[in-house]
Amino acid sequence: MAKVDYAALAPRLLDNIGGEENIASMTHCATRMRFVLKDESKASTEAVKALDGVVTVVQAGGQYQVVIGNDVPLLHEELVRLTNLTGDDDESAGNDGNLFDRFIKMVSALINPVVWTLAGTGLIKAFLTLTTTLGWLKEDSTTHTILNAAGDSALYFLPILLAITSARYFKANEMTAVALAGALVYPEIVALNDAGGQVTFFGIPVVMASYTSSLVPIIVAVWFQSHLQRWLTRILPSAIRNFSVPLLVLLIMVPLTLITVGPVTTAASNGIASLMNALFEHVPWVAGAVMGAFWQVFVMFGVHWGLVPVMIAQYNDPGFSLMAGPIFPAVLAQAAATLGVMIRTRSMKMRELAGPASLSGFLAGITEPGIYGVNLPLKRPFLYGCIGGAVGGVIVAAGNGATTSFVFPSLIGIPALINHGNLVLVFIGMVVAVVISLALTLILGFKDPAPGEPSPVLSEESDAEPTTALTSPMNGSAMPLENVADPVFSSGGPGLLLRGPRQRSWHRPLRRPRRRTGIWDRRHRHGLRPCLRHQDRRRCGGPHPRRPGHRQSQGRGVHPQSERR
Repeated sequence: MAKVDYAALAPRLLDNIGGEENIASMTHCATRMRFVLKDESKASTEAVKALDGVVTVVQAGGQYQVVIGNDVPLLHEELVRLTNLTGDDDESAGNDGNLFDRFIKMVSALINPVVWTLAGTGLIKAFLTLTTTLGWLKEDSTTHTILNAAGDSALYFLPILLAITSARYFKANEMTAVALAGALVYPEIVALNDAGGQVTFFGIPVVMASYTSSLVPIIVAVWFQSHLQRWLTRILPSAIRNFSVPLLVLLIMVPLTLITVGPVTTAASNGIASLMNALFEHVPWVAGAVMGAFWQVFVMFGVHWGLVPVMIAQYNDPGFSLMAGPIFPAVLAQAAATLGVMIRTRSMKMRELAGPASLSGFLAGITEPGIYGVNLPLKRPFLYGCIGGAVGGVIVAAGNGATTSFVFPSLIGIPALINHGNLVLVFIGMVVAVVISLALTLILGFKDPAPGEPSPVLSEESDAEPTTALTSPMNGSAMPLENVADPVFSSGGPGLLLRGPRQRSWHRPLRRPRRRTGIWDRRHRHGLRPCLRHQDRRRCGGPHPRRPGHRQSQGRGVHPQSERR
């Protein structure tokens, strides 16, 4: 597939979404640029979809999402370079829409910046588990300890990472938020929870909980911090405001979080995680079928961001996520459907897009290019992927397949599955999902665009406006006809004379359908009526085939008044 020039795409994208002044905030996730636009009516969605490098546009969760693919960070860099936007400008802007849309938008803004780091450290943890299982590395070795620290760090100190994103979203002081999160994972606070003894604060009982790897408590705590901070900033004298605001915020929020916010939110998040686990344990075929069939639908509409926090909470308690197991066959099935399209299609353009998209789905778990560029436009392959994902999801859920670290569901993420459930059933489920999806795509097929039909995949060529501008059709020099010594030419009005080395053919930069006009009596000068499709080659000069003794002229011209209809 042709390489996209993101330096050229960035300004064109800005122009088609209303310019920088129409953007309230700008972020990106694994495959999408996510804009919050002040006025979405100013965006020309069809023009954006037609841009080279844009897969499609999704408007969901109060965001204007432009699907790019794996190279979305490159476009983000170009947009940051062209504008004064940094990706963190006003992420809480654009709070229009219903409560659900606003919730999805908030979760996306809080989790998006952390996802890739969690995925990277999760892979370290997964491969470390694989090496110890195979006996390549001893668990009590110092090498294992160092690598385990690298793999555990992001999830263990997740409250600190979320404190930064939450402070940006809620407009609170980031450093104060980090200090607040640090207090929750402070070693002596962790030890108090592990000891299980009675804890009080000035006689007030404190219900201890584990805040390492937690997600909800710090988000709610920073939300309270933002309101408290703004109130203190408003009432305190400027002479003492700079140090007294963080002083009072921490004195109030750390005890308040440990006494009230922490226990309540921890119980709520653990309760939801336990409910999902119970669903997978008692009716695994229902839960597996739903996750396997509809996970990609959830991704399309951004609903999956409501489920990601639940999965992250499950890694804290009970230490694995049953929800993540059926997602593997769901993702691999869509990638297999895209692979089937690549094998079966007769469209070269479709094949060029489907190949890299299927590879991205299998290896990295990134399915948006395949879904939006191939499966969804062709309709049937997307349905085949959902069917394969549903069947594979049932088998994986029946085998209690679960991940023990946060990874993107893909082939390289499989080691995260080996520590829980029936590994044989898990592998069978993934293979069945791939086989069903691929077989349905190859056997039942889809409506392949005919050679003359426009492909459902967005064209890489833009529709240029018609033009009659000419480039030089042959080697040599050009001069106006009025300067030619021959009065027949010079008296005829404006025109062009071409002089140069003798050549039997010349190429004109005009396109079919064409009309050749003005064939003169000597039959070696052509008048050409312009058109706009394909380049062509035309004889000009040289002896006429019916008049072998004819002498070739030194001047070759296009006379504007020589047309014969």
